Amino acid sequence: MNLMGNFINMFWDVMPIAVVLLGFQIIILKQKIPYLKKIITGFILVWIGLTLFIVGLEKALFPLGKLMAQQLTSSNFIGNDALNWKDYYWIYIFAASIGFATTIAEPALLAIAIKANQVSGGFIKVWPLRIVVAIGVAVGITIGSFRIITGLPLYYFIISGYVIVLIQTYFAPKNIIALAYDSGGVTTSTVTVPLVAALGLGLASTIDGRSTLIDGFGLIAFASLFPIMSVMTYVQIMKFLKQNKK
Repeated sequence: MNLMGNFINMFWDVMPIAVVLLGFQIIILKQKIPYLKKIITGFILVWIGLTLFIVGLEKALFPLGKLMAQQLTSSNFIGNDALNWKDYYWIYIFAASIGFATTIAEPALLAIAIKANQVSGGFIKVWPLRIVVAIGVAVGITIGSFRIITGLPLYYFIISGYVIVLIQTYFAPKNIIALAYDSGGVTTSTVTVPLVAALGLGLASTIDGRSTLIDGFGLIAFASLFPIMSVMTYVQIMKFLKQNKK
């Protein structure tokens, strides 16, 4: 699809947001739109920026992620006798690295971290939160890659993970629980999803006995689940250390 086609498609993707926001402001609230020129300029920049960003992902990052998965699992790289899950250690390193890097670059996470810092009066720091969430995604994608390589059922990991999350939720400070859950949601956004999906599909398509439909999907679930654990674990550790200092 050409660039103009992408601009047209993205325009229709962004338009419902503008219609809802402006419609509520004018029809429901019956208020004039403040800073109309700035808002229009902002929407135009969002439209152009998202279009170019998506095109860049489709042209470069998405194919590169799939290519890396194929190369790291090829017999030329790991050998013809790689039958054990331990032989794919470079896949685990790559999965952790790409999970961490994409999450740090995630605009949605940056926005949440800045808002959390403002609302908490500076108690929640922007960079520590981003790093903790990124570590959670890195661990999650690594475990998800292990699941694809071994062929274990997805529900083993998801059910076990949410049991851990529920236990953590019971013991975690109440003022951090909502942020932890939101941190899991913002990781599945524009930067992380294409590369993680490409990695999962690439692994499933190159490892013998794996189905791209059954095994190729599911990594994004890990990318959403494990940041919840990492944020609550981080806060619980900080709380424990603070109590021990007293």
